[in-house]
Amino acid sequence: MTRTARVLTAAAILSATFSLSASAEESVSYKNLLTPILSSGTTIIDQPIAYPAGTPKVTAAVVVIPPGGETGWHLHKVPLFAYVLEGEVTVDYGEKGVKVVKAGEGILEAMDWAHNGMNKSDKPLHILAVYMGADGVANAETAAGPQ
Repeated sequence: MTRTARVLTAAAILSATFSLSASAEESVSYKNLLTPILSSGTTIIDQPIAYPAGTPKVTAAVVVIPPGGETGWHLHKVPLFAYVLEGEVTVDYGEKGVKVVKAGEGILEAMDWAHNGMNKSDKPLHILAVYMGADGVANAETAAGPQ
């Protein structure tokens, strides 16, 4: 599947806005249109999800990490759903360990915990990132790595 097709598929799943108009015999069940990616109330490092106070603001972006590149140490104060479109990301969570997330897999990223995402391959890495934040709250901020 091409990158564009994966982005469109992920966007369709996330938006979940379908207009179905058919007779009872022709109708398609909404449930049959879905391919589950993730359902969880905890992050990848087993933290409970906590939404920020304030006016909700959802931001979606495609993150591209070049071959051999990395995000740098950072953290999120808002819930973040990440879906790997192409490649695989290796994420170092310091004392919480290292996790590898491959194309077609989704995670709820760690909150308020420093981590560094790395592309250890020779091809670009593409991640769909959906931040469930609030006005005035940064989606990500730089952080010190483990000492």
